[in-house]
Amino acid sequence: MSGNSTYQPQSKVLQWFEKRLPIGGLIHSSFVAYPTPRNLNYWWTFGGILSFMLGVQIITGIVLAMHYTPHVDLAFKSVETIMRDVNYGWLLRYLHSNGASMFFIAVYIHMFRGMYYGSYKEPREVLWILGVIIYLLMMATGFLGYTLPWGQMSFWGATVITNFFSAIPGVGEAVVTWLWGGFAIGNPTLNRFYSLHYLLPFVIAGVVILHVWALHVSGQNNPAGIEPKSDRDTVPFTPYATVKDGFFMAVFCIMFAWFIFYAPNYLGHADNYIPANPAVTPAHIVPEWYYLPFYAILRAIPDKLLGVVAMFASILILAFLPWLDTSRVKSARYRPLFKQFFWLFFAVCIGLGWLGAKPAEGIYVVLSRILTFYYFAHFIIVLPLLGIFEKTKPLPNSISESVLGSKA
Repeated sequence: MSGNSTYQPQSKVLQWFEKRLPIGGLIHSSFVAYPTPRNLNYWWTFGGILSFMLGVQIITGIVLAMHYTPHVDLAFKSVETIMRDVNYGWLLRYLHSNGASMFFIAVYIHMFRGMYYGSYKEPREVLWILGVIIYLLMMATGFLGYTLPWGQMSFWGATVITNFFSAIPGVGEAVVTWLWGGFAIGNPTLNRFYSLHYLLPFVIAGVVILHVWALHVSGQNNPAGIEPKSDRDTVPFTPYATVKDGFFMAVFCIMFAWFIFYAPNYLGHADNYIPANPAVTPAHIVPEWYYLPFYAILRAIPDKLLGVVAMFASILILAFLPWLDTSRVKSARYRPLFKQFFWLFFAVCIGLGWLGAKPAEGIYVVLSRILTFYYFAHFIIVLPLLGIFEKTKPLPNSISESVLGSKA
């Protein structure tokens, strides 16, 4: 039976250790014998890919920190020194900078998969909320890291983002002064951002452990969106899931390697190869590509405070998804209307990302407002109404039946 740990160390030393601290049994029950639904597809491999990418970011970040100088007069030069004078420094930096983009590609696929198959529904609400917390921490870490090269886009991106907090009534100016460490962006700002950028990945790792723990308590969701009812519905995590995870991780790493060796600066911005100059404002300030949908939402609102509120609300509303979606059926496979609205929502997110890279003028502002309205309407209006009026398809009696048919 999958899930029952039968781990028995052969060595007497390991037997002695296992009686006092059963790490081997914990690993065996969590990653070897752990029961997984037999119908998982390749969309479920991105959890392992994300864990791998987090490890890559932490390891490369630690080594880069040994050579980086967090000072406004030296930061840009220290990055160039890493690229030219440190052994394989160029590889470390491209692994780290492109790794951030790969991290976000994987997390967006992971999130949309969860939304499509209803992985946020009971009993996985806490699992989903922890995922949203990880996403928020990733966004903060990515922003802080983008400022460290201290190029033009680093400096002006930090200026724009930190000034958002000045919109907070009463305490906004004080918050901005605290973030800057003074009355303008300078060396204290860069030191704070560097310290936080180094710290937050370890916080993310801690929340990831909680995320995996919550996953093992509630069990994995699956494409059918029904809970396992017998041993026939599950298989051991190893080798069935680990082989699939390993194969697709290799495929993902091939794409990762292509960016590193053939297009290392494709996802960056050319202005960030110009040293920061507070006296020269870039013609068009844009964040990294993975923030563009939220940047479009921010600029779609004419009022500064409301724009900031809308931007943060567009992320925080994800945490309430388990209660906004009132349907009892989880998987979009058996929800024909939900499936159509899901792909419409996906297209809206892509559209907002495209608009975030455009100037805030003319038709781009009008389209941003339309798509922003639908973004929130999807959660507040569409999902609750679908739960009431949608006619779902009949669910299979078991996971085995969904895989093998009614003869299972």
